Amino acid sequence: MAHCFVTRRLPGDAVERLAHRHSVDVWTERIPPTPEQLRSRACEAEGLLCLLTDRIDAGLLDGCQRLRAISNLAVGCDNVDLAAARARGIAVGYTPDVLTETTADLAFALIMAAARRLPEAIRAVHAGEWLTWEPDWLLGHDVHGSTLGIVGRGRIGEAVARRADGFGMTVLHSSRSSGVPLPDLLERSDFVSLHVPLTTETRHLIGAAELSAMKPTAFLVNTARGAIVDQAALERALRENVIAGAALDVTDPEPLPPSHPLLSAPNLIVLPHVGSATHATRERMAGLAVDNVLAALAGEPMPHEFPA
Repeated sequence: MAHCFVTRRLPGDAVERLAHRHSVDVWTERIPPTPEQLRSRACEAEGLLCLLTDRIDAGLLDGCQRLRAISNLAVGCDNVDLAAARARGIAVGYTPDVLTETTADLAFALIMAAARRLPEAIRAVHAGEWLTWEPDWLLGHDVHGSTLGIVGRGRIGEAVARRADGFGMTVLHSSRSSGVPLPDLLERSDFVSLHVPLTTETRHLIGAAELSAMKPTAFLVNTARGAIVDQAALERALRENVIAGAALDVTDPEPLPPSHPLLSAPNLIVLPHVGSATHATRERMAGLAVDNVLAALAGEPMPHEFPA
């Protein structure tokens, strides 16, 4: 029996399955453990099930000499120093191919919400501003028949494109190996939806120049990673009406402090990274993460080991 540290409460029965085979310590607070708390709780662990909010770097790994398995409850491993883990013979797993449709649902919901000014309309009702039916009040933009530009047409981007087909949208895409050049996509699209991984090449992929290339009536949607967008440039673009609006499920950092200047920008929707937040999807993610830990601690290959 090995000892495992799980850095947050998980939905479903995943932790119970892990506890049936190993001793389990679960961090039960809503706020993530600090680096010091993470090191203290993980130092004796052989298995670590963590989140994107947990920084797993070489310094942490140096203090976790018994660690044999890291399982990240995410579709990526941006927070894990993969080279440091592999140098120490630690298997690293993730939870791919499970949140595609759920995240695509949210991306399209953000397109609809931004285009039709739904947050503003909801606030108006609660503020008592709904006085009568007014022909020129809260006018938004049509989604049907418009042009959607998908940046990075992997699984999630492809799923968003299928939804766009049902709305009669013209779909463009730009990726490393296919599609139209990014400047062309930005110039032609009414909605730009980001679906690329965060790498050194995609960090701040959308900056001031890219925002200026968009139509002044266009909307930017990001359900990928916050750092893909230069947030300072986005704030300026919203305040100066360079684009019509933006809808974000991801930010840099996460969470954004309530005083962050971006949050006061006009025509902006920000959600707390809920792209995969349905009962079914999060339970499946937790199950995959536990499967990775169980396999590695049994001396077997992780079913979902992060690719080299």
